[in-house]
Amino acid sequence: MPFKQVDVFTSEPYRGNPVAVVLDAQGLSDEQMRRIANWTNLSETTFVLPATQPGADYRVRIFTPQAELPFAGHPTLGTAHALVEAGIVSPRKGRLVQECEAGPIELTVTEIPGSSPLIAFTLPEPAFTTLDAAEIDEMESILGSAVVHDPAPKRVGVGPVWTIAQLPSAQAVLTLRPDFARMADFDRGNGAAGIVVYGAYGEGAEAAVEVRAFAPSLGANEDPVCGSGNGAVAAFIRDAGQVPQFGTEYLSSQGAAVGRSGRLSIAFDADGAIRVGGQSVTCIDGHIAA
Repeated sequence: MPFKQVDVFTSEPYRGNPVAVVLDAQGLSDEQMRRIANWTNLSETTFVLPATQPGADYRVRIFTPQAELPFAGHPTLGTAHALVEAGIVSPRKGRLVQECEAGPIELTVTEIPGSSPLIAFTLPEPAFTTLDAAEIDEMESILGSAVVHDPAPKRVGVGPVWTIAQLPSAQAVLTLRPDFARMADFDRGNGAAGIVVYGAYGEGAEAAVEVRAFAPSLGANEDPVCGSGNGAVAAFIRDAGQVPQFGTEYLSSQGAAVGRSGRLSIAFDADGAIRVGGQSVTCIDGHIAA
């Protein structure tokens, strides 16, 4: 089967977040997909299938080593990059539509001369649930750090559900040492994929925020660079009225704590849509056995 491993949210190999992409998964059973995803041992592996919905260019199923996800950000962008690079799909007026369990996802493809294109997805409409005081206390104990209480932490559903909390600074984000065993139980108990934290950089920094995403209940203690997690942070920022602080377009940094250097472009459109984008680069191109 044709196969690529793509590094997402970077234009420099081995500095972003890898996703494995099986470009033609027709004929594979659910069990075979699970086995391959467990074998690649990446945070996500995607399987490309023919579209079944009108207007979609292709269908994607997304697996962690332990579970299937309805939607995830960096696998969406890495899959689109792999398909465009392979000539399997072509953008129409700079746009693609991905079909997945969370519904159709619209992608924009912006060419960058001399580099890989910047591909962005439109975040699914978010749903919010505020944490109660006991949940916030437990989360602070798990993180080993106080979180900002105004705005209060929330669970934000964008396909996967992330628990979002702001920390006092970017430095506070970078120095976190969470208790992953307790976090996995916490996430299972409240139906969340994991916890995503963000903190602001000072004026003049390259990025506006530093983000870290933890998902031990899904088999990934820390996701190096997380598209849906950053999208959920953007939705939280908009809901909290913080867009004037960070701007209608801002750069998010993620991965420094695990030796990566991910960069994500976040944009709040006038129509209310949130777009999450970045560049990708292919690191492995070949075939795997069925």
